[in-house]
Amino acid sequence: MRRDSPILVVIPALNEEASLPLVLADLRSLPIPVTEVIVVDNGSSDGTAEAARRGGATVLAESQRGYGAACLRALQYIESSVLEGPGADATIVFIDGDHSDHAEDLPRLLEPITRMQAEFVVGSRMRESSARAAVPVPSRIGNAFACAVLRVLYGQRFTDLGPFRVIRWSALQRLRMTDRTWGWTIEMQLRACQEHLAMTERAVRYRRRHAGQSKISGSLVGGVRAATKICWVIARHLLRPPFVRSARGAQP
Repeated sequence: MRRDSPILVVIPALNEEASLPLVLADLRSLPIPVTEVIVVDNGSSDGTAEAARRGGATVLAESQRGYGAACLRALQYIESSVLEGPGADATIVFIDGDHSDHAEDLPRLLEPITRMQAEFVVGSRMRESSARAAVPVPSRIGNAFACAVLRVLYGQRFTDLGPFRVIRWSALQRLRMTDRTWGWTIEMQLRACQEHLAMTERAVRYRRRHAGQSKISGSLVGGVRAATKICWVIARHLLRPPFVRSARGAQP
């Protein structure tokens, strides 16, 4: 991965008018050159899009609700309007717009990519006690289950399905992502195992939401729905050939 390859940050956002400016300000203050920040407004009823524009982000609209739908919209934009030519590469960063993630940890996630030690890096909130305590209990349970499945099936030792993650564009294309809802993160990690990407984790900090409630894990009902979705995504991909039970790549 060339050190001068563009760094593109993708932020799916639904009603994050209050917290999004904080995320954008943190990204602007980083000691690394972020090429472009892409905010996908996922049908917000507040001023999310306006806040994103004021913060200097490129704003896209995706009316179909769903975390994966918003991410896929961003990838369409990157492929058609940002990258130059079929052989162009970039570093794609995914981070939430609720200011729970610490954007200041991005250099830590980028290091294995720039050193060509990994193609895909997941920011784990489970590796430090303070970050782990800020993750809602339903998310912790769902993450533990999903990561256990990936370890049994593929030998890959993930500890989290954290939304803060970095991946090379060339590797992301190989994953052929399709999920348009909450299953996006587990689909990415499962497909990365199947495609034998070089993967690793890095500990990241995490804090409780700046405002509002989590769209997925902020309630018992949401947690159950998310767990059901995780099980469905795993089952769907295991039934789709080829089913490969081993993975190689960088370990945490």
